[in-house]
Amino acid sequence: MAVVTTRQLLESGVHFGHQTRRWNPKMKRFIFTERNGIYIIDLQQSLTYIDRAYAFVKDTVGRGGQVLFIGTKKQAQETIAEQATRVGMPYVNHRWLGGMLTNFGTIVKRIQRLKELEVMDFDDVAASGLTKKELLGLRREKDKLEKTLGGIREMSRTPQAVWIVDTKKEHLAVDEARKLRIPVIGILDTNCDPDEVDFAIPGNDDAIRSVSLLTRVLADAVAEGLVSRSGGATTGDEAEVEPMPDWERELLGASQEPAASVPDAEPAADAAPVPGDEQPGEAAVEAEAEADAKVTEEREYQPDAADQAAPAV
Repeated sequence: MAVVTTRQLLESGVHFGHQTRRWNPKMKRFIFTERNGIYIIDLQQSLTYIDRAYAFVKDTVGRGGQVLFIGTKKQAQETIAEQATRVGMPYVNHRWLGGMLTNFGTIVKRIQRLKELEVMDFDDVAASGLTKKELLGLRREKDKLEKTLGGIREMSRTPQAVWIVDTKKEHLAVDEARKLRIPVIGILDTNCDPDEVDFAIPGNDDAIRSVSLLTRVLADAVAEGLVSRSGGATTGDEAEVEPMPDWERELLGASQEPAASVPDAEPAADAAPVPGDEQPGEAAVEAEAEADAKVTEEREYQPDAADQAAPAV
């Protein structure tokens, strides 16, 4: 099943590029046609590249990696913070500070400073031992650090991949990632350079709906990778075939043990055994009684699950 459909891309305006006079010739292979002075992006190629980026992100996160979401333009700020927070990934949505990746040691110190300021009570002047002016300065410092570093406060190491909205605007982030050989996943509009991106998604990086859709798809890939890392299920259909609970496995094991002891030569294997014929030992009788008691308790507590797990009589 496709992670996104062509109809969704059309409704979100992913196919709209820039004006024909504002383009990068390297993007020619991703352009379908031109309408009213606007380039139209080939959505069939976009779908292919989306699936490729989706698989890469899922695999990276599934192996314990981290994806940094980057988008400082107004159209991307809200959705970057929302989707990154939803999947527990770091993000930068206000301003890219030079050295956020290449000088990460200094950034970690500033994050630690932010955490120290967050535990301070700026309203209690007497207990702080500082003047109101000093407290006001510290509050402003905290607000500034929170705005620029709040999204990466829990990032203790450089990420294994970065998701970038508008690689032309975020060229500093792209350059730093390439220096550290961190894979770059980004939206490529018709004015971008595809050689700077490892996993490109041709699309509109200016429309809010387009940015929101593509960022949500990448966040879904992160979520699926987190689920595969923990060994859980991702959808309701997968949840129906998940391994049985221990108590159900025990009940099935108890019900199958008597049947396994019956020789293959018995003619009436499907018929219910007569209690007086088998003459089981005391231990077998006690085990069978305990299994019947468990089945009765489960049927009273959870009728549906117990009916499926109870041994045939």
